[in-house]
Amino acid sequence: MIISVPATDSHSSYILYETEYHRYSGEGIGLLSIKSFFGGQALYEVGRNYFRVAEDTHLVLNHGQPYAIHIEAEQAVESFCIFFAEGFAEDVHRALTLLAKLDDVTRPDASLNFFEKTYHHDSCVTPAILKLRTGIKSGNITTGWLEEQMHLLMQGLLHVHYHVYREVELLPAIRPATREELYRRLHSARDYACALFASPITIVDLAAIACMSPNHLLRTFKEVFGQTPHQFIITKRLDEAQRLLEQDHYSVTDICFEVGFESLGSFSTLFRRRFGMSPTEFRQQKR
Repeated sequence: MIISVPATDSHSSYILYETEYHRYSGEGIGLLSIKSFFGGQALYEVGRNYFRVAEDTHLVLNHGQPYAIHIEAEQAVESFCIFFAEGFAEDVHRALTLLAKLDDVTRPDASLNFFEKTYHHDSCVTPAILKLRTGIKSGNITTGWLEEQMHLLMQGLLHVHYHVYREVELLPAIRPATREELYRRLHSARDYACALFASPITIVDLAAIACMSPNHLLRTFKEVFGQTPHQFIITKRLDEAQRLLEQDHYSVTDICFEVGFESLGSFSTLFRRRFGMSPTEFRQQKR
């Protein structure tokens, strides 16, 4: 289902809302957008980069960015993707600037280029997404209400965007342009590891994604994210194993290999170190 938000010119924003995805693969190139999913997750491929969009995250892609999407799920996955008309973000940014509501933040150039990465749900963007979703699911919406919600959502997205610039300023580089590029590269590597954590990923693989030397990636990744790339991948595997153990669909051995571990012994040891009990004990406790 496509819900169009009329605009004064020939371009319109719109929302793509589907509730019955089980298996889907497709390609696209379009407007500045926010991708979110409920009841499951989707894997996006953008050039060499990969992004896993789960229920606790959303993905931002810029205008004109080609991508491929893949969904593989046993249960129905609900997609809620919001597309903004060309120039809409710049118009809202201009209005906020004139109203002096963003005087306390660092502003980029007039041409907005959002950081393409997964964002954890927050207090700025997520409430606006959920309000739009609830309204559309109820079927009790008007054009005026949709227009207002799209403006409020963009305001939230811009606040998050400028907050990212504060994070960029903390990176260990002298020139602002270098810090921004370093931020994008580090998050590309992090999103790649997050998307493909169950695969055998090496520091060389991640360095190639980030266009950095392995040593430079290792040092800066640890400095920015508080973990080495290997530690980050192990954490993602253990978190996914914990989620799967709360279900009864898979055995402990199946889960071990499903999340990317090569040995049941190492899986059990790392799981106990992280959660204070073995995978079997964790499952029994949950039951």
